[in-house]
Amino acid sequence: MSITRINPGNLHQTPGYHHVTIVEAGRQAHLAGQCPLDASGAVVGGDDPLAQTDQVIANSLTALAAAGAGPEHVVRSVIYVASGDRQVLAGVWDRLNASPLGPAFTTASTLLGVAALGYPGQLVELDLTAALPEA
Repeated sequence: MSITRINPGNLHQTPGYHHVTIVEAGRQAHLAGQCPLDASGAVVGGDDPLAQTDQVIANSLTALAAAGAGPEHVVRSVIYVASGDRQVLAGVWDRLNASPLGPAFTTASTLLGVAALGYPGQLVELDLTAALPEA
């Protein structure tokens, strides 16, 4: 498997992600949106988006491991934050990048502020696609 990440010279500089990710592999894992839920299905972190982000990170690492992948195999991420405040969005982005999941965000990534997410009180959700290593 080969993953190539590119930032074309004619596009703007990014804060760490790449504009283009090319995967030459046969197997992929498409994770369901990872939410800030504990094993019982309860939303954790209250109204703190960073605490919720920590749970999303833990859940994402577990899901990736179940697929036989790690953060370095992620080829696409979409981060949803239920906020229109750019400082909140930047805080979530920074928390993700500083975490053990951080290498996942060097690839093609999108960060979105949205009006609401699926669970009552949910503030953060993460959608990941990974190119799986050869079996």
